[in-house]
Amino acid sequence: MVETIKDELMKFENSNCAEDSIFFQAMEEVIYSISPLLESDPRYKSHAILERLVVPDRIIEFKVTWLDDNNKIQVNTGYRVQFNNALGPYKGGLRFHPTVNKGVLKFLGFEQILKNSLTGLPIGGAKGGSDFNPKGKSDFEIMKFCSAFMTELHKYIGPRVDVPAGDIGVGAREIGYLFGEYKKITSSYEGVLTGKPFMFGGSLMRPEATGYGVVYFTETMLEQELKEPLSGKICTVSGAGNVAIYTIEKLQAIGAIVVTCSDSQGTIYDSRGIDLKLVKEIKLERRASIKEYLDVYKEATYIPVSEYPEGGHAVWNIPCYAAFPCATQNELTEVDAKNLIANGCISVSEGANMPSTPEATELFLSNKICFAPAKAANAGGVAVSEFEMSQNASMQKWSFEKVDEKLKETMQQICKRVFLTAKDYGVEGNYVDGANIAGFKRVADAMIAEGI
Repeated sequence: MVETIKDELMKFENSNCAEDSIFFQAMEEVIYSISPLLESDPRYKSHAILERLVVPDRIIEFKVTWLDDNNKIQVNTGYRVQFNNALGPYKGGLRFHPTVNKGVLKFLGFEQILKNSLTGLPIGGAKGGSDFNPKGKSDFEIMKFCSAFMTELHKYIGPRVDVPAGDIGVGAREIGYLFGEYKKITSSYEGVLTGKPFMFGGSLMRPEATGYGVVYFTETMLEQELKEPLSGKICTVSGAGNVAIYTIEKLQAIGAIVVTCSDSQGTIYDSRGIDLKLVKEIKLERRASIKEYLDVYKEATYIPVSEYPEGGHAVWNIPCYAAFPCATQNELTEVDAKNLIANGCISVSEGANMPSTPEATELFLSNKICFAPAKAANAGGVAVSEFEMSQNASMQKWSFEKVDEKLKETMQQICKRVFLTAKDYGVEGNYVDGANIAGFKRVADAMIAEGI
């Protein structure tokens, strides 16, 4: 069966559909990982589970027209990839970024199926967004775009159908505008979006959830692998968005020393430890370049992208105990992996979605690095999103402490489930295979139970 599917995927890869290349990369990883499960249980072959799982239930594409501040008509494309709802309503973020296309969203939606499955919560997998770029736009322009986007999207979503959330380019501001338009169109006050502002149904701790969750997962993984804890250790983090910022925040809270952060223009290295308050001011409040960190700390080092090592990135060329790629997909290359290993790194935890290339991942696994794949390590965001759905359904508000406690418990359970699954299938210590097998099995069993 596995060879047959691989043959089909090779045809897909050779179809010259460059847009879908990253989707193929995600599928290929999963297929190799779940081979032991597919070979040990004939039900998955007889029910054609893998063939069905790699094809989305539907891909919705629509035009979004809106007026900018100069009363000029602008046109963008919107998407929603509803991938699989065997375990519950479709669930996954909306991304507003110029790089958004069907291939990227198929990759993200496919990963979301397994990620959501690993949480043990009743949610399916989806992803959506638009090639709209919020950078440089006024609040009023963003509001008008969100209104136009929701005018189309509302036809396909609902609290028991599909519950979008935020992602890159879609924060509390955008979710607020989207929710306001949904409510206006439907005259319904319901939990159709997560990541909402707290004042009208949002959950406390949603911005922090993914970053905190990555650290909770890593702590549990290091404990299971009998490694020293993160307290007092040098850590490197890439990115300067929500995931990176709150990964840094939680690492600092447990006593780790975080010495890097980065954006699309360059990397900051501060050997004394990153001043997170300043980073938040620069990136979250002023949305400026991370280079402005040097205006306050002239002793820090700024490395522009143009000076990165060939085939690599500056942030991964700095010695550390644990690395946390939190920027974007395929940001950590084979060159970066070699540098991290040579510099004594013992743990890599993915905060972004699939930030390590296949070559880098293979190096980490072959060198026995504690490697936490994104679909397991960064599941904290969607877990707290589901907590928000639960709060909305019961018309309750949970305290920050309660949400944090449930998040930590969920991430510990995911890590232990992945560890035990890998052990059960003869790949002990391989959290990639463990996550893929555990996530796939729960979805596949649900698909078999509900028939076709």
